[in-house]
Amino acid sequence: MNQAEAFWEVGREPGRQVVSLGVAVTLTAVSIDVLLVGRLTLFFDLCFMVLCLGLAALVRRRDFYLVALLPPVLLTAVFAFVALVARSAIADPTDSLLQAVVSGVATHGIALFIGYALCLGWLAWRLHREGEADIATELSRELSRPA
Repeated sequence: MNQAEAFWEVGREPGRQVVSLGVAVTLTAVSIDVLLVGRLTLFFDLCFMVLCLGLAALVRRRDFYLVALLPPVLLTAVFAFVALVARSAIADPTDSLLQAVVSGVATHGIALFIGYALCLGWLAWRLHREGEADIATELSRELSRPA
């Protein structure tokens, strides 16, 4: 790491660890919000948006694709879990599981959009900052790379 670079400019964490951190922090925000208020509020939305930005800052370059897909998958998976254990936190208690998940995602869609935009924007900025002039070429190379 160059002396002029701050810690958020060059992430070093493996993708799996970043995903685990994302799940843990999201569930912590859900727990705090549900325990204090009984439902998900603006607190959860703000935590999720900041988390998306933080995950994009922490991940190492070769795991960008994993984090680029993470926000919608993370939110949907967490809402499915919440719908199983505390349905009234995201939807009407009489809603079905699928209805509750869709309702939760729709209700918190602005947070998802902003968090996803922050995540993708930060990853694109990091690609550009690291000297990659053609982002499309870099992304196609990353996507075509065997697992």
